[in-house]
Amino acid sequence: MVRQELLDILRCPNCVREKDGLLDYYRESWLICQDCGRKYPIRDDIPVMLIDEGDKWASTKVEDLPVPPPG
Repeated sequence: MVRQELLDILRCPNCVREKDGLLDYYRESWLICQDCGRKYPIRDDIPVMLIDEGDKWASTKVEDLPVPPPG
């Protein structure tokens, strides 16, 4: 599980310069940007905050996200 202190400071790397880039914590497995919809997987309790990784899942519906994310 990702610590709340970390969740409080993490922002979408794509949006943070122009928008808030706030992230929703989804099923302890994903961080979803409220602005652009990119979805960042959490693997072994480590958020993978790479824009390319978020791009892979951007068009996937939230309810279709695999839990746990593929590794």
